Parts: sequence; C-alpha cells; structure tokens
Amino acid sequence: MIGIFDSGFGGLKTMKAILQSLPEYDYVYLGDNARTPYGIRSQDIVKKYTEEAMHFLWDKQCRLIIIACNTASAEALRYIQQKYHSKLLKEGKRVLGVTMPIAEEAVSVTRTGRIGVVATTATIESQSFPKELHKLNKKIVVLEQPCPLIVSFVEEGWHMRPEARAILKKYLRPLKSHQIDTLILGCTHYSFMMKDFIRIMGKNCRVLDDSTIVAKSLKSYLNRHPEIERDLSKKKTRTFYTTGDCQKFASLGKNFLGFEIKNIEKAQLQEINA
Repeated sequence: MIGIFDSGFGGLKTMKAILQSLPEYDYVYLGDNARTPYGIRSQDIVKKYTEEAMHFLWDKQCRLIIIACNTASAEALRYIQQKYHSKLLKEGKRVLGVTMPIAEEAVSVTRTGRIGVVATTATIESQSFPKELHKLNKKIVVLEQPCPLIVSFVEEGWHMRPEARAILKKYLRPLKSHQIDTLILGCTHYSFMMKDFIRIMGKNCRVLDDSTIVAKSLKSYLNRHPEIERDLSKKKTRTFYTTGDCQKFASLGKNFLGFEIKNIEKAQLQEINA
C-alpha cells in the first residue's frame, strides 16, 4: 500500500493528482486534523507528530509513504529517514517528502532565477526550500513569505471568502514587488487557492502546482525502483483516517478530493518513546 500523510485536508489535493496518475494502487490517507496546523509548532513537536503518523501507516501495511505536508517534510523527513534507516532497508519500505521535487521543478522553469516561496512559519524558519534550491543552483535568488492564516481558512472551508483573498493579497505584495517569476506554494493547503495566487501574482509569474509535481515525481520514482513497485498492492482500494471529526472530514474532504469519501475511520495515534 501507499500511504499519504498530511496535517489535515491539504494532502487530499496531492492524493487526487496521484490517483489520476497512478490509479491502480491501494492507498491509505491519514490527516492529523485534530492537531493541525503544524506550521505554528516547534520542530520537536512536528517530529513527534510525524513519527507517530509513520508508525500508524506502517501498522496499516504501507510500504511507501509520502509525507505530503511541507512542514513535516521540512522538519521531520530527514529525522525519520535517519532514525529508521535500518528498519526501512530491512523491510523494503520508503518514506518520501515533497520539498525536493518541487524545488527541482522551480529551478527548471525559472527564467530570471528569482523564485518566491510561500509557506507556513515553521517551513520558512527551517530554510528547507532555499537549501534545496541552492543545491541545484547557487545563483538562485530566493524570497520567502510566511502565510500562517491560510491553513486555517482552508481547514474551515473558508478559503473562498473575500477575507481570505484580502489576506492572501497582503501576504503576496512583498513577493510581487520583488518581481519573482516563479512561485512555490510550500504548503499543500495553499493549492486550494491556486486561482487566487495566479490572479494576484499576474501573468509574469508562474505559480507551481505542487500536487501535480509530486504525482509526476512519484510515478518517476516507481519506474526507477521496480523493487519497491512490485511489492505494492494493486486492488484500487482507498482508505481514509483522520484524528479529527470523521463527519467533518467527509463533508469538507469531498470538496478537496473531488469525489465522495468512503471508508473514513478515526485514527488514534500512539505516543512513540524516544
């Protein structure tokens, strides 16, 4: 099975793109809606929550896990990969993030080398995107802007309201004034306001669709790693877990995923001893 983990609803957009590209596999989605947003939490807490989520998905027989949450990818991915290196190799399991494929896409499409990043406060403070971008091209100019309120608007289904659009416009003003030509949406939740990002930034700035990029990267990964791909079950099952309210997840999640969500269960994440 393929596991997809996010702090809330945001990863459903990533899952939608992955299902369109790779529909034959079995998927388990875990949204930690009860503890979202991750972007305002300390690195230690994000590591703890992410580690608990990984164990939950491993217990559900997920051999490949995508950490769709940018904050968790930035703050906890390397920690998970290093701490469980022997376990992952021995059991033929993998945990992947989203930061690297998005950075690679941004470097490949920028015309001027001026790339903007919008993300949660935690992701901005981690400097994960500048690090990845500069690994690929040291001359890239990176301009970052935290947008802490957007996650809450999306989680509540309020992202279409005029207030959300007004706040987004205020957030993007500094980036627009610096004439970036490529914008990275460094949080899965932000893509639900994609049309607003494109409208505000204007025709001279390309806003990257992170969900499509991640789906493309996963397909490429599976092609390059047949030893992982052949062990993934292919019965087209989709199972959803949330640490929050299942009824709310079904109601709002349907709008994000694009179809009615069935097989929703309450997830109880167990505390992991250090």
